[in-house]
Amino acid sequence: MRVAFLIIVALLAAVQVELWLGKGGLPRVMSLRSQVEAQQKANAQAQARNERLAAEVRDLQEGLEMVEEKARTELGMVKPDEIYVQLTSQAAARQASAAMTGSTAASASANR
Repeated sequence: MRVAFLIIVALLAAVQVELWLGKGGLPRVMSLRSQVEAQQKANAQAQARNERLAAEVRDLQEGLEMVEEKARTELGMVKPDEIYVQLTSQAAARQASAAMTGSTAASASANR
């Protein structure tokens, strides 16, 4: 009986040694944990870089859109294959034609 007990204890010790120091043991777990931490740091740095680049892309896109909008509204610029059509309200068109007719009539009466 004592021999069986010693054999079982020896087998349990061998299993424990394999579990703690073997292929999937404590040193391997510690190594993997440090690798995971290093990868998480690298991922965080890459994520921050991606966010900076995305913000820069948004700024560039919005900046170009603002420049294009200003060029169109303030300078009347159009793209090469575009046709510019300006719509005015009827009231503004009437005022413009009345102003032109009134100035024409005033200049005609001044010439008489």
